[in-house]
Amino acid sequence: MIEWKNFDQLNSYKTLMGLKNQVELKKVMAGENGAKRVAEYSVPMSNGMTYNFAAKQVDDTVLDALQELSVEAELTDKFSALFNGEVINTGEKRLVLHQLTRGQLGGKVEADGVDKRAFYVEQQNRIADFANKVHAGEIVNEAGEKFTTVVQIGIGGSDLGPRAMYLALENWAKVTGTFKMEARFISNVDPDDAASVLAGVDVAHSIFILVSKSGTTLETLTNESFVKDALKNAGLDASKHMIAVTSETSPLAKSSDYLDAFYMDDYIGGRYSSTSSVGGAVLSLAFGPEVFARFLNGAAEEDKLSLNADIRKNPAMLDALIGVYERNVLGYESTAVLPYSQALSRFPAHLQQLDMESNGKSVNRFGEPVDYVTGPVIFGEPGTNGQHSFYQLLHQGTNIVPLQFVGFKKSQMATDVVIENSTSQQKLCANVAAQIMAFACGKDDDNRNKYFEGNRPSSIIVGEQLTPETLGALLAHFENKVMFQGFVWNLNSFDQEGVQLGKTLAKKVLAGDTSDALAAYAKLLDI
Repeated sequence: MIEWKNFDQLNSYKTLMGLKNQVELKKVMAGENGAKRVAEYSVPMSNGMTYNFAAKQVDDTVLDALQELSVEAELTDKFSALFNGEVINTGEKRLVLHQLTRGQLGGKVEADGVDKRAFYVEQQNRIADFANKVHAGEIVNEAGEKFTTVVQIGIGGSDLGPRAMYLALENWAKVTGTFKMEARFISNVDPDDAASVLAGVDVAHSIFILVSKSGTTLETLTNESFVKDALKNAGLDASKHMIAVTSETSPLAKSSDYLDAFYMDDYIGGRYSSTSSVGGAVLSLAFGPEVFARFLNGAAEEDKLSLNADIRKNPAMLDALIGVYERNVLGYESTAVLPYSQALSRFPAHLQQLDMESNGKSVNRFGEPVDYVTGPVIFGEPGTNGQHSFYQLLHQGTNIVPLQFVGFKKSQMATDVVIENSTSQQKLCANVAAQIMAFACGKDDDNRNKYFEGNRPSSIIVGEQLTPETLGALLAHFENKVMFQGFVWNLNSFDQEGVQLGKTLAKKVLAGDTSDALAAYAKLLDI
């Protein structure tokens, strides 16, 4: 029987709190010792990827303490409970089953009288069949012409994850011949968002995906009306151009307003839904079901590594525990996610929601206040763009911000240019290697303006190339990292009550039912 205890009630908490300032990166990363450390402080991931943590402020003493924490906090047992169908989402009294969309790690999971793995596979097969018919010209527009563009309408997890995954694979698909349809996304209730997207697509040859689990999401339904008006103004029947991704109990499920409906359920939160029908429909239409299946396989292989009780063989758990050490022991408040891949330009935004919506909590899973800090602030941009932006603060600012780099040895487009005896890809990789060492070791200079203190910790995930499999592995790594940190902090990482209050007050504003101050702000905004 697993126990859910607050982090500061564990014996390993006290051990860790005595291990501050254990490692000075300027010393351990210099010279031959540094090269040896880079070779040793490395953990294999799936699909040929590697998690390297040599430039983190940990040593074997800290790692042993983190291993002890993983055992005392029963992290593998809690993960097992999750994928075997226990009610882990205590706030909403729900199972947490996003791993089940890409493989069955444990025994059969039933909910609502349904085999959930079979349900998810059924939806994947239905989406695959639909996408293949669209690509083959069996499902067409009113004029009997093929659809050429898919537009997803959703917000939050219905937008950030699928959009990030699409952008990550768009160029790869074009080079490999698997690109089927351009995808665009409408998310913001700001009318300029929908208007801009609609102005840039041929609506007559576009198929629209409305994504709303409840079928009542205000922003999404507002943007649906925008799309329906555009179709009507073009003389088109909206029901011949729209599909829905929703729950079986929502008003969208059996509506004649849609060509078809594909289902998700309450056991997969929006930010964890990229491997469900939420990501499956748009990615299968854009790249083909086979590519989406490869993406799922990449995630499934990485999930299997998260079962390992040895943190030195479990990259997601190790990454999570080092993050806990940085947040709770070393006192670092933020983490920067820095992919050195333009294809991952929206991946930091997705991870921002994944992490901050999951672990941005000040009460434990039982609703009791905790006496320790929890989730960090997540931000980031792709390199090398970020180097010419916020890296100044990262290098010389008063706050130390841990860094998570991601890099690939090969580009996706297979085109390059040689300038000054090196290619663009070599320059990109040289920059990430240089940044890791610059952050770790700094630079001495009598001119304090040019002095770099160093001792700025980082890790890097390295892969051969960004493909469907490596993207799936990358996604699963960070999903599982967030999960393990939530377990350590004794949080419910799978609800998001913080999202709801603003929505409720916005409805009051629109209904004219407001307090004096709220009414004043409404007047200020001319509502």
